[in-house]
Amino acid sequence: MHYKIGTRGSKLALVQAEFVRDCLQEHYPQDRFELKIIKTKGDKIQNKALSAIGDKGLFVKEIEQELLLGEIHLAVHSMKDMPGELPDGLCFAKAWKREDPRDVLVLREAKSLQELPKHAVIGTGSKRRAYQLQAIRPDIEIVDIRGNVDTRLAKMEAQKLDGIVLAAAGLKRLHREDVITEYLDPNEMIPATTQGTLAIELPTDAAELLEKVNALSDEKTERMTRTERLFLEQIGGDCHMPIGGYATETADGRICLAAIFGNEDGSRLIRCKKTGNDPDDVVQIVVDEMKRQLYENGIFMI
Repeated sequence: MHYKIGTRGSKLALVQAEFVRDCLQEHYPQDRFELKIIKTKGDKIQNKALSAIGDKGLFVKEIEQELLLGEIHLAVHSMKDMPGELPDGLCFAKAWKREDPRDVLVLREAKSLQELPKHAVIGTGSKRRAYQLQAIRPDIEIVDIRGNVDTRLAKMEAQKLDGIVLAAAGLKRLHREDVITEYLDPNEMIPATTQGTLAIELPTDAAELLEKVNALSDEKTERMTRTERLFLEQIGGDCHMPIGGYATETADGRICLAAIFGNEDGSRLIRCKKTGNDPDDVVQIVVDEMKRQLYENGIFMI
């Protein structure tokens, strides 16, 4: 069978899609897997902050359209870019093993976050990262930057920024760990939900292909992914708000979910961390507690 895999054309997207293609090709040598590059709305808009565009499907809609039309057989995305709900007729395969979910600092001169000078200027396009960073170091100034890893590194130098915040997963997949100055503790800098996890999307009626992809999945990652996406779905909010969620497995096999939610300007950030046996129960406890705190802080009414 000949399968076409849809992907964005950025360097990171291609590395991720090539990884999936190569794994599938290795395990199913009787089949043929090839990539098809598809340009998305997010690729075409480079002069606006992501939060200002206000479209949760910024990097996926065009790819999903080709899936639904049968132009491609499966698609590879970063799971954190995926909207809470998929279009009718599409589904996710079970998650493969997660890459490092942490955020990292890439600093021009300083050796750590705490060593940064007063009023240091840090670049990031993420409100979640910006507001959590300022919660740790209130004096830090944030500037909005967009683009791929190389573009952001170039902007750091050109604009003489003190540093930028990036995802460890992307740098590791691109073999650019050499630029990392400091890994940020995910308990202080809660990652985006499902950061570091690939989303493999395909039509719901592609049972044979789904079975092949699921055979390469990782049970622990699938469980954590389900927990984090369920939290995102239950807490609501939109792309204008800082939202993060990070699920881990405890030594005794339970699920621990750390989450953050805030208002648009980051003046009020709500954190919650709970542990339990069932993903649905843990998420419900976290969401109920956060909504109670949000109500008490006047962020919105429930």
